[in-house]
Amino acid sequence: MTKNGFYQRLEKKLREDKRFIDEGDNLIKGEVINKAYQLDEKLIELLSSEKEFIDFFFKKIKDLYVFDINKFVDSMEKNLLGSSYTQFSQKIGLTISNKFMKIREEVALVWPFKDCILEGGMTKEEEDRNEIFFNEILDKDEIDRLEDPKVLTNFNRFTAKGEEKVKDFNRDGKGTIKDNLIIKGNNLLTLHSLKKEFSGKIKIIYLDPPYNTELDSFAYNDKFSHSTWLTFMKNRLEVAKELLTDDGTIFVHLDWHESHYCKLLLDDIFGRDHLINEIIWCYTGPGSPKMRQFNRKHDTILWYRKGDTWTFNGEKIKIKSEVHVGGFNNEMTSDVSESYTSKGKIPEDWWYYKNKDELLQEIEQIYKENENFDNDDWLKIAVAARIRSDGRKRTGYLTEKPYKLMQRIIESSSNEGDIVLDFFAGAGTTGYMANQLKRQFILVEQLENTQKILKKRFGDIPYVFCELLKCNQEAIDKIQDAKNTVYLLKIWEEMCVNYFLNYDVNIKKFNDNKGDFEKLSLAEQKKKLVEMLDKNQLYVNLTEIEDSQYKVSKEDKELNKLFYKGR
Repeated sequence: MTKNGFYQRLEKKLREDKRFIDEGDNLIKGEVINKAYQLDEKLIELLSSEKEFIDFFFKKIKDLYVFDINKFVDSMEKNLLGSSYTQFSQKIGLTISNKFMKIREEVALVWPFKDCILEGGMTKEEEDRNEIFFNEILDKDEIDRLEDPKVLTNFNRFTAKGEEKVKDFNRDGKGTIKDNLIIKGNNLLTLHSLKKEFSGKIKIIYLDPPYNTELDSFAYNDKFSHSTWLTFMKNRLEVAKELLTDDGTIFVHLDWHESHYCKLLLDDIFGRDHLINEIIWCYTGPGSPKMRQFNRKHDTILWYRKGDTWTFNGEKIKIKSEVHVGGFNNEMTSDVSESYTSKGKIPEDWWYYKNKDELLQEIEQIYKENENFDNDDWLKIAVAARIRSDGRKRTGYLTEKPYKLMQRIIESSSNEGDIVLDFFAGAGTTGYMANQLKRQFILVEQLENTQKILKKRFGDIPYVFCELLKCNQEAIDKIQDAKNTVYLLKIWEEMCVNYFLNYDVNIKKFNDNKGDFEKLSLAEQKKKLVEMLDKNQLYVNLTEIEDSQYKVSKEDKELNKLFYKGR
């Protein structure tokens, strides 16, 4: 048995698990290593199915075989990292840095989830497609510019009369901006940009972050590793705490995948004794037609306070049947429907056809043609069948939460005039209900598709829109949209002239080895170009607003001065 033969067979065996294969049919070594550290049952079962792998990666202690994690990971790193992708990295100077091996040292995630690079589109047709997830990390000591306030651009004021240019911001007697705000851009960097103006001024934060599931939805990538997800949340929650008033509170909406782990994270950031309540929200909807276990029918909302006091308007939000099982949920939707299909009850919150019989017939027909739908398919069908009744309360966005749930949360923990923040804004239900309840809102969202939804939904709701001024992020957007290698190579030429590359990128070696680059899959080519960009230069820092290379307009310079007043 040769060494190379052994590792060829190991790679073939690992390829049997589709979780370890990317869209370019490449083995995702990092995911294999991550699952090894998690003592993933499927991975261990896979390895233990062959005697040669048992003999090599397992220690026999009496009659038991124990998985040797360190030996397996060491073997993966030394012997299964010789892919063409890695070899090309070494040719152009991007070697495997020791920083990726500093397991116990703190790292900062640049852009997981909404801040990540998604190769796939955001159309309905691509909803079920696995996205390519280009997650990157930076050592903490490398972050010297990332958290600086950013230049804002594309200011527009929206009112019931239409769209107009922003000339100034409305402020209260204490000088705080009172305009509703919708900001487009990386939410972590946007939060740091909001600190000067809004630290200690946000009364309530509601978050509906990625749940870290095995499924993708609406082009959002939920395939974090567990440790990556926690670091992603930690960086954002730490800034969120700074933004809250002393009597402010935060609601974090999760499901079973990460809720218990996130509680420990929130305990650490806010203090274990600052947990006000663990709220269980039992959502409506039918169970799975092919029941394999007890149906999961609830999400968890973790509610924490920043200081010693907090607001709770119990009398305003009390409902008559709350003490009864199911009463809360029934009153969270209006006129709960008693209509059924052969697969279960249709909740009233899903009805948007004028003729309900027509919708029932349509769903029944879909089920007749497809006998193997599970619960997730049922939800997608229901969402796809929605026609909005008033054009604003619901949008059909898959992860959207019921507006009455948001109404109750906001009304319970804030008062008129208070500021409500949601930096995973999605379809904007938090902002919509905050406005209905006469609160000010700040929404942060990066995806272009959701920006269109927000603009349409907030037709007569006044707000100011702006976005972070892109630098290297502009190059990343182009890479993301590229359809072929020819276009990617044109982007590479632009990168060498107009954008900031990592210090260790060897331009000459890249150009000398373009043939090797072209042999990579399109996904690998995109990932490689993204990797070569300096992540401290994603957006333009406020301190560089006068630098001529960024071509910031005179109008934007003035509006940034007004926004960051007194800075």
